[in-house]
Amino acid sequence: IWIYGLISARSINDTTEVFFRQSKSALDMNLGGNGDRLNEMLERVRANSAAGSGLKVAGIKVLGAASPEGSVEINRRLSERRAAAIMDYFSSRTAIGNQTVVSTEYAGRDWNGLYGMVLNDEAVPYRSEVLELIECIRTDIAREGRDNAENLEQLKKLRGGEPYRYMYGRLFPALRMSKLCVEYAPLSNVVRCDIAPAVFVPVVAVASAAVPEAIVAVPNVKEHKPFYMAVKTNMLYDAAALPNLSAEFYLGKNWSITGNWMYGWWDNDNRHRYWRAYGGDITVRRWFGAKAAEKPLTGHHVGVYAGVVTYDFEFGGRGYMGGLPGRTLWDRCNTVAGVEYGYSLPISNRLNIDFTIGIGYLGGKYLEYVPKDNCYEWQSTHRLSWFGPTKAEVSLVWLIGRGNYNHKGR
Repeated sequence: IWIYGLISARSINDTTEVFFRQSKSALDMNLGGNGDRLNEMLERVRANSAAGSGLKVAGIKVLGAASPEGSVEINRRLSERRAAAIMDYFSSRTAIGNQTVVSTEYAGRDWNGLYGMVLNDEAVPYRSEVLELIECIRTDIAREGRDNAENLEQLKKLRGGEPYRYMYGRLFPALRMSKLCVEYAPLSNVVRCDIAPAVFVPVVAVASAAVPEAIVAVPNVKEHKPFYMAVKTNMLYDAAALPNLSAEFYLGKNWSITGNWMYGWWDNDNRHRYWRAYGGDITVRRWFGAKAAEKPLTGHHVGVYAGVVTYDFEFGGRGYMGGLPGRTLWDRCNTVAGVEYGYSLPISNRLNIDFTIGIGYLGGKYLEYVPKDNCYEWQSTHRLSWFGPTKAEVSLVWLIGRGNYNHKGR
């Protein structure tokens, strides 16, 4: 494990780290060698401020940082409570004068420290993508001047959360710490330990055994089961005045199932014009490719589909009706089945466009008729057997569900 923190080269002998358990501000002297380091700091303070040393304690600074999980505001309050706990422990065991300056600072989520740790840990899953994402986050924070919740969500959802789970258990514990710095004043100078709150630099590389198992073990995490769903409309059908709606549910392991339905029932008896169609299909899809691995319901997909459709088309002359007139949908429908290929392209945070083409079989009975003497005269009945393109989609897709959004800048 690489330990990273906030420290100035001039004050390394006056600074120590204190580790904390996740979401806790109480000092645990048995965690990560906290007891030994604090005792060494106390002994140094006592020696440097003893009579004849020529020094006195001029100031104490506690700088708190946190690992990336949790909200920014929660991390800020947690860091402040940790700093207070260190100060209570330290001041109760040393004779500090009233002129001592005591201050605390909060450095926020330690994205810089995390970047350095990932850079030095080749076992991080999808390491190059993690580094690219963290670099984007650091750039955004530098430009906007603040951290936000979306940064953490992007990290959690990258590659299905596999890199996050690794970092949570193996890297984050080393980021849950505070820095304690003691400032000494000689007779004419003050040697200050200037801790720069915005600069994270490596302190020392230690073997993994130096950080006890209690600090690197994966904590109990309340996992929220992910949910991915999409609601969409085929804009080609919309353009043809056939309103339609689809719902797609992600089943896991790159599989999904979709239900599609359309219903358009337009007519003008005075001009003998009919534009009617309704029906739907069920599609099972398999997703694949880099984008599909990054986030469900995105990227390449292949599938199989089967459905039913009935129709009645006439434009003032000969008309065509799919199925038997006056019967139920199942008596009068044509059936369709086939295979499809498509690609779902992210266009915004919660929107995709899905391009799909399907090839298969369309079959069933259809009737030809003509309008005559205010009636519709049957002409002939035919059997439809069509092999070829049976599906075309350019669908606008709305992504719904916990974490079901496209990564910023990806």
